[in-house]
Amino acid sequence: MMRRAAVLALALTLQPALLHAQDVVLTVTVPSADVHKGPSTVTPIIGHVSRGTVLPVARNLGSWAKVSWPNAADGVGYVHVTMGQLSPSRADAAPSATSSPRTPSASGLASVPMPTTTMISRPHTSAGERVVVRGEQDSPPISHIVGVGGLVASPNNFGATARAWRNNRLGLQLGLTRDVMRSDVTSGRVTSMQFESGVVYALFDHVSDYVWIRPYVGSGLSVQHQTLTVLVPGLTTHEANNGVGFRVFGGSELTFATVTRFGLSAEVGYRRFPSPFPGFEADRLSVSVAGRWYIK
Repeated sequence: MMRRAAVLALALTLQPALLHAQDVVLTVTVPSADVHKGPSTVTPIIGHVSRGTVLPVARNLGSWAKVSWPNAADGVGYVHVTMGQLSPSRADAAPSATSSPRTPSASGLASVPMPTTTMISRPHTSAGERVVVRGEQDSPPISHIVGVGGLVASPNNFGATARAWRNNRLGLQLGLTRDVMRSDVTSGRVTSMQFESGVVYALFDHVSDYVWIRPYVGSGLSVQHQTLTVLVPGLTTHEANNGVGFRVFGGSELTFATVTRFGLSAEVGYRRFPSPFPGFEADRLSVSVAGRWYIK
């Protein structure tokens, strides 16, 4: 009895591994599917494939399928799973006699004939890789252009932020933050509201299977409204001041293949502002972390 139970448990353990180890293909179901350089719609389009094309999947990244693409510099491309259906390939499936194999063509380049074995060869997948039988048909791809979210620069500095990429390199950035400063040499506190607008420039793109990294630099104008509040027994005084300064910064934005709508940024900046209240000088160097959800 115990031996039969051990055999049954072993069979149930091996069955998922066999399901994970099977080969996977992506069958294109839209008239034309874009092939991207990396697992993000913001990366350059390096080619197109037509409806009915069956692409062997080298790795399934959840929302993206990594496929073989000989016209790319590294020999791989990425297709969003909403462009087709993921399914286990069948070794005994033979091509129809009445249909001719369809080969992808690179965008902007002449169509290069590819051997039939390129389309029907299947890569080996390890037992630990996840197999999705059907793609997420209800989640349309995004263009990764406009993102809104929040930022934290210090325990007392937080606010809202927005970023819009005009093209692959140039972008605009807005921020509205609130900061509270206290002094060791005088009483009271200074509450500061800052509105910053700037221009960002992406230096380059580094795309891997799981993350897209975009380092950037930028500068902008800052408008600040400060209020000094002094609390004394029986009396509270307020004094306000407005100022204009500038900020230069550099950082990097990370987008993950499994959450393509979310962008995580880390920045180091230098800010120059007038200091109207002695004893409440803000640090000129700042480090901030921002998260933006791309709605477009």
